[in-house]
Amino acid sequence: MELSGSPGTWSGLSLRLGQFLFAAASVCVMSSAIGFANYTAFCYLIASMGLQALWSLGLACLDGYALRMKKELNSAVLVSLFVVGDWVTSILSFAASCSAGGVVVLFDKDAYFCSRDPHLPCGTFELATAFAFLSWALSATSALVMFWLLLHLD
Repeated sequence: MELSGSPGTWSGLSLRLGQFLFAAASVCVMSSAIGFANYTAFCYLIASMGLQALWSLGLACLDGYALRMKKELNSAVLVSLFVVGDWVTSILSFAASCSAGGVVVLFDKDAYFCSRDPHLPCGTFELATAFAFLSWALSATSALVMFWLLLHLD
């Protein structure tokens, strides 16, 4: 049974590349925002998305290698490693995205910092947080696929 998003498949490679691209975009956009380091949630977002980007890029390279060499990556030990890594990075990404999203909502809708301080890069904070949520959505999908695959290995 080949599940969409499985390791060593084209869908798995595209899923990993999507995770990497959105995580890297989140890091790049947030690090371009002046003053992001003054807020713990945004620093945590960069750390979490950096880890997500490294994990996803590593697994994308492994998927690419498996596709090129026509190897299967469906051993129980390897899939178990993928499951643990995906779940850890997915939970960290979700926590970081939610905390950054909470700060963005606080700044814009609750405390009105964005309308009072035109130098605060609220749009940049929002964009980086949106990219982080997109990366998390792909990461959570990957984690569920890996868990399902592990349960159904022969």
